[in-house]
Amino acid sequence: MFKKYDVIVIGAGHAGCEAALASARMGASTLLLTISIENVALMPCNPAIGGIGKGNLVKDMDALGGEMAKNIDATGIQFRILNRSKGVAVRATRAQADKYLYKERMLTTIFDTPNLDLKQGIVTDINVSNSKEVESVSVASGEQYFCKKIVVTAGTFIDGHIYIGSMRMSAGRMYEPASVALGESLNRLGLKHFKMKTDTPARIRFDSIDISGLEVLSSDSGDITFSQGSIKNGLKNIDCYLTYTNDETCRIVAENIKTSQLYSGEIAVKGPRYCPSIEDKIKNFPEKTSHNIVIEPESLDMFECHINGMSTSLPYDIQVAAYRSIKGLENAVFTRPAYAIEYNVYDPKDLHYSYESKRVKGLYLAGQLNGTSGYEEAAVQGFMAGVNAVLSIDDKEPLILGRDESYIGVLGDDIMSKGVDEPYRMFTSRGEYRLLLREDRAEARLLEYGYKKLGLISKERYDRFLNDRELIDLEIARLIKLKDKDKNISYHDLLKRPEVLYRDMIKESGIGVSNLSEKLIDQLEVEIKYKGYIDKEKKEVDKASIYDDILVPETISYKSIPGLRLEYAEKIALLQPKSLKEIRKIPGISPSAISVIAIEISKIVKQNSI
Repeated sequence: MFKKYDVIVIGAGHAGCEAALASARMGASTLLLTISIENVALMPCNPAIGGIGKGNLVKDMDALGGEMAKNIDATGIQFRILNRSKGVAVRATRAQADKYLYKERMLTTIFDTPNLDLKQGIVTDINVSNSKEVESVSVASGEQYFCKKIVVTAGTFIDGHIYIGSMRMSAGRMYEPASVALGESLNRLGLKHFKMKTDTPARIRFDSIDISGLEVLSSDSGDITFSQGSIKNGLKNIDCYLTYTNDETCRIVAENIKTSQLYSGEIAVKGPRYCPSIEDKIKNFPEKTSHNIVIEPESLDMFECHINGMSTSLPYDIQVAAYRSIKGLENAVFTRPAYAIEYNVYDPKDLHYSYESKRVKGLYLAGQLNGTSGYEEAAVQGFMAGVNAVLSIDDKEPLILGRDESYIGVLGDDIMSKGVDEPYRMFTSRGEYRLLLREDRAEARLLEYGYKKLGLISKERYDRFLNDRELIDLEIARLIKLKDKDKNISYHDLLKRPEVLYRDMIKESGIGVSNLSEKLIDQLEVEIKYKGYIDKEKKEVDKASIYDDILVPETISYKSIPGLRLEYAEKIALLQPKSLKEIRKIPGISPSAISVIAIEISKIVKQNSI
């Protein structure tokens, strides 16, 4: 007789790890099933966490109680702040990882977590009741595990196929079996799917690369971390190296592009626009021959390197010729070839904002199978699906973050309201409220959810945040009262000037030494210098959210609402929103339409109360 679980998570990539850890830490008995325990939290593409928009996702998830930020802080071997010279809204943290230490630490964390079982197995069936509610999963080796909720985070494994030139192989990653039976099971449940593809570069022996003459990319100085509570690890920091493609590289690729099945016209499938293969770059930008290539060591042993910017599905011999045409790679020794992978994507418009399927009760889908790209995008979806599965078991309202609260909310809203026609990647430009969503405000926006609603943030951390907030508020109040007599202006207003820095002002003015940490000084400076813009964004949020708490009655008929355009009615009915907040997020729905629906809801509520 097998144990019955509250939540079963299928797939132990970045989405599955976050889903399982969140579920177990919230007190739910949880089973994490994976094809390969050795590859839990594997980084199959670039060995890095964060970047533009992506760093915001990681810090936001950390403020809610996720694990990724802590994991990269403990295993990172290069830390950088991107866009440092630009405005605070678009600055981003990025860290290079030792990919082996990263997965080892995550695996240890999973094994050490109470309420969480990790088992190896290939899921063949998701079994449901007559009322289309999940009941159990079946595994190829014969086990059946019963549960209340299921979270599928199978990444590229569902009916995945790898391509290298004319070679086609069924796989979820190189030499790992695809989840064919699981895909067939989801098809039987009525879930709609289509195909997408992504590519990964070859891996090259570092000792075969000539780094002399290449531009060195080093770690930034300072105590850079993703989690507010972390301290910089003691690992050695490594350098990366910048090189470029050239005329010869582009000639080799262009002349051989049709030797890849994905570019010969045989297979039509969308790949990532913002992380394109070298074939896509040369096909779409034939006039450009110099493309950035970054050589990224994958671990402290400096054995293998990830060649960022050279993903491809060309035949192996063509790959070797193209790589060796690049400065520094003339004698490159391949340890693993580059390849493309085609996989099933399930229409995210078929999900509620909680990540629960609209077709099968208790079934949650998260990660790359929802049409996103990147470890960070996958991880936050897994986290949200995991916490909402547990909240549902406890009959609590799901955690649904707004576009003004987190880039996690922006991501969910984008894919579930608009759908995807290419792998979705997060950028800060996707958010309307970038000053509110900046990295340093993650705790201010989300820590209360993590502490009070989810119970994933410790009281110690929450109290530390409240104390930090009080220190900033006290210092702002102090600066408002104190005046520079020579300039006849308060030090608060003086600090609004772009050229005035807080540290210099404190040092030169003689108004006292601040007891704020470096991170809190940065936050204080931003709050004062950008106050006008921040207040403007807050007013826009308040104005837009006036109807957000109004729930939509199940009996509402959008087509019958006087004054509501038919196209709006059809679009809203298709998405089955539960509140006016969800309707407001639907692209193209005008404010006047929201007002018309609000009036109709008030009529229904009044009628029902009679």
